[in-house]
Amino acid sequence: MKKYLINGGNSLFGEIDIESSKNGLLPILSATILTQEECVIHNVPDFLDIKNMVNILIHTGLKCKYDGNTLVINGSNANCNEVGLELTSPLRSSIYTMGAYLGRFKKAKISYPGGCDIGIRPIDLHIRGLKDLGAKIIEQHGNIYCDGSEMRGDKVFLDFPSVGATVNIMLAGVLIEGTTIIYNCAKEPEIVDLQNFLNAMGAKIKGAGSSTITIKGVKKLHKVNWTPIGDRIVAGTYMIACAMCGGKIKLNNCIYEHNEYLINLLSRAGCNILYKDNSIVMETTRRPKSIQKIETMPYPAFATDLQPQIMALQCVSSGNSIIVENLYETRYKHVPELIKMGANIIVKNQTAFINGVDKLYGAEVKASDLRAGAGLVLAGLCAKGYTTINSIEHILRGYDNFDGKLQSLGADIKIIND
Repeated sequence: MKKYLINGGNSLFGEIDIESSKNGLLPILSATILTQEECVIHNVPDFLDIKNMVNILIHTGLKCKYDGNTLVINGSNANCNEVGLELTSPLRSSIYTMGAYLGRFKKAKISYPGGCDIGIRPIDLHIRGLKDLGAKIIEQHGNIYCDGSEMRGDKVFLDFPSVGATVNIMLAGVLIEGTTIIYNCAKEPEIVDLQNFLNAMGAKIKGAGSSTITIKGVKKLHKVNWTPIGDRIVAGTYMIACAMCGGKIKLNNCIYEHNEYLINLLSRAGCNILYKDNSIVMETTRRPKSIQKIETMPYPAFATDLQPQIMALQCVSSGNSIIVENLYETRYKHVPELIKMGANIIVKNQTAFINGVDKLYGAEVKASDLRAGAGLVLAGLCAKGYTTINSIEHILRGYDNFDGKLQSLGADIKIIND
């Protein structure tokens, strides 16, 4: 097993390119199932989650070929509408194949998805939304059996603006007769990127980024050449790293609005942040001030995927902070690891009370999931002494060359073997 070894204390200086969005690419890759023509996708990062989704596409019968960081996908021979547990268990987003299979084959059999252990993440909204479109769905023996032969466009009302449910309904609705309207849908930038990708293939979708999406069904989708948006969670992680360690960094391939809420928080903490030509320049010259209260909420509010990282920042900020995790009930598994490093944190139910300390200290810790692992990396970067982070396979699911990019900014971090 591989580990990160970090010798903390270095400030960060330099310039890096932010990779394409993991959470944006996974729906887009699923969408390639919907066409028999060629899809060319550029700037595909070396994420483990992306590799797992490509494996599902290959299992489905699509031909996938890399040319550098460009992925060429041809779905002309796709012939499988079933995904078993061996492919779904490592990847929560494998559930997107349900909507894509219904769109292309009108039938699907999907094993329940896996992914990070951050709490109960039911797929009832996915299933209810697809049933609203006329799909017949049976859950049995750990599998989801879907018959979409009688699906038609209709109105779908989501009880919660779920990203996953919005994606699945979009994928299923593109190729069915009639008009589908999704109310109270997710507004995330990744949903907008999926809409734009599908429209570039010939779909007729509007409203992404608002609370209502309208889909007019078309008979087929054609080839596309596409470059996904930059990863706002990765960009946010590097910004928080700079806030913790001090220094000045430039992040390319960023859209300011996608991280506007975080940027506002970091500005209040004392960071200087500028935006120009799809690049963010951030400078920190003093210890950050604590942010009084942070709550995770659906976009455009503060992202739950940045909660462990912002908690690490609050641990070394001056003053007290409260963090409320509203989305996932067990997304505080990084707290005991931060406490090992000297953090002062008390958790009651879904609320964490943090008293900033002057310094964290290196320790041996374990990444319990992707974002918790990222938060521990940031803690190690500013801690005194050496930090060893175990189970970094979680982190590799969503950060491309994380150690290499941090090294280029001046961090002392490397991967070692157990």
